[in-house]
Amino acid sequence: MGKLDFVKEEIERLKKEGLYVTIRTLESPQGAWIKVDGKEVLNLCSNNYLGFANHPVLKERAKKAIDELGVGPGAVRTIAGTMKIHRELEEKLAKFKGAEATLSFQSGFNTNLAVIPAIVGRGDVIFSDELNHASIIDGCRLSRAEIVRFNHADPEDLRKKLEEYKEHPGRKLVVTDGVFSMDGDIAPLPEIVEVAEKYDAITMVDDAHGEGVLGKSGRGIVDHFGLHGKVDLEVGTLSKAFGVVGGYVAAKEEVIDYLRQKARPFLFSSAVTPADVAAAIAAVDILTDSDELVVRLWDNANYFKTEMKSLGFDIGISQTPITPVMLGEAPLAQEFSKRLFKEGIFAQAIGYPTVPKGKARIRVMISAVHEKKDLDFALEKFEKVGKELGVIG
Repeated sequence: MGKLDFVKEEIERLKKEGLYVTIRTLESPQGAWIKVDGKEVLNLCSNNYLGFANHPVLKERAKKAIDELGVGPGAVRTIAGTMKIHRELEEKLAKFKGAEATLSFQSGFNTNLAVIPAIVGRGDVIFSDELNHASIIDGCRLSRAEIVRFNHADPEDLRKKLEEYKEHPGRKLVVTDGVFSMDGDIAPLPEIVEVAEKYDAITMVDDAHGEGVLGKSGRGIVDHFGLHGKVDLEVGTLSKAFGVVGGYVAAKEEVIDYLRQKARPFLFSSAVTPADVAAAIAAVDILTDSDELVVRLWDNANYFKTEMKSLGFDIGISQTPITPVMLGEAPLAQEFSKRLFKEGIFAQAIGYPTVPKGKARIRVMISAVHEKKDLDFALEKFEKVGKELGVIG
């Protein structure tokens, strides 16, 4: 038996159980309609909430940055990679978020890997929502702190867990997603913050799917709940609603200064390129000036979700534009996705381990760039495939 035979066996198992992910290839810019594997399809699975990924202003700013600053920074931020444009982004993000300061990273995933191990370590305790994103889970593991999971979006269970550790001598960190990416529900952040404060715990929220979606002009979950100054660490991404790539953390100035000294992805990985940073700045500028795209996003989401419910689909507990079409078993979700693609709809199936076993789904991601006729087309095709597969009557 060869030393790598397990690889073939695992791939075969994934295919047999309907868990093998087919990775499709885009041949056009992100938008409402895209070319995938040679086929023009309606795009319903991108995180491009506001249409910024192919926005003319962002593209123009990126091109200009390349002409002025080149294609790459050439170093990590702490040696020779911090350019004036990085500082400009961080200052504008801080103003946009209503925070004292921000620090940017290469991705939202990297931000969690940077922040969590810098804040807690051996001898400390992390209280983590059981449905937190993989990047939070990995950041917690890297910290080597003890990890205590609390029931999903359950402040009372969090209180019980904190009570059990009230005499613990180490630091305590409570961390949660703001918007949960698979179900689209929103963390009860005011209650979580209130509980954490009673036990002198540090609070951290990852608002990857709340940026550009919740709050005034998409300022995120802290703004949505009016919790400015109450959340110690707010992680955001530039890779979803902002349409580019990167991540950041917003906090008090002294905390950001500390992270500049301690956050390993900041210390040991090259800075984000000038073009990406310039495009991200453009997105912040547009949202600072107008909430038009955010309003359009919510109008589209509310229309689509209402119509899907009327057709008889189970869309779970979503409170945001994320619309999970609950199907149960992975093979059914895979077949549903394949049939949708044949009908001109690009909406990928999601199964275990991304979601629990028995809770496979098609996750529909609505965007501000969708027009009503696009959504009506999607509803028609979902109804057709849903009836063919016996999901709806």
